[in-house]
Amino acid sequence: MRYLMTFSYDGTSYFGYQIQPNKYSIQEEIEKKLSIINGNKEIKIYASGRTDKGVHANNAKAHFDLDKEIDLLKFKNSLNSLLNDDIYIKDIKKVTDNFHSRFDIKKKEYIYKINLGEYNPCDRNYIYQYNKNLNIKNIKKAVTYFEGTHNFKAFTKEDEQNDFIRTIYKINVTLEDNILTLSFLGNGFLRYMVRNMVGTLINVGENKLKPEDIKNILVSEDRKKAGIKAPACGLYLNNIFYE
Repeated sequence: MRYLMTFSYDGTSYFGYQIQPNKYSIQEEIEKKLSIINGNKEIKIYASGRTDKGVHANNAKAHFDLDKEIDLLKFKNSLNSLLNDDIYIKDIKKVTDNFHSRFDIKKKEYIYKINLGEYNPCDRNYIYQYNKNLNIKNIKKAVTYFEGTHNFKAFTKEDEQNDFIRTIYKINVTLEDNILTLSFLGNGFLRYMVRNMVGTLINVGENKLKPEDIKNILVSEDRKKAGIKAPACGLYLNNIFYE
């Protein structure tokens, strides 16, 4: 029987979502606690995607298999009681046996938060402390060049990928109380793609690039022409959408 979890996490103290040798990860923490509930029998979880060190999630998804029916609420509460305070299981539901949390995704949303106001040490792990003004008008114009289906080779770590074509459905730009929030809704994202886009948009906001330069960078397929990778702390996997 297959079950789908929705969970949030603070990625500050972890080396990303995926299990890595000698480095503590979100996946390892959840699998260890799931196995305890399952009578110390190993349970593997299969996530909707990976996040890097320091990246957070509001609504991550992962499925796992059990050979029995479970009381969903009781199972959720038991798991949360064992997990540390960095991770919280928001929901568990039964799905069909052929459902896959990664391959069945239709849309994925990331958000990135930037503080344009005074430095706030309490938020330094959750909002990028840029602490200067940006040209918001130019950023709003620039994001329109990212929308649509493009080759995003200039915005990823190209040595790990062969297919660079992705579709961005919508990018929203909002500014409230000096916090700039960029939301990216697409059919999928390459490694570092959002952080590299944000870094380039910051360059636009600094008037170092023109909004229309985004189009030329995309066509170039040259990572060196795009901006620097924005810090991990401001990035959140915000939501996953299935059929």
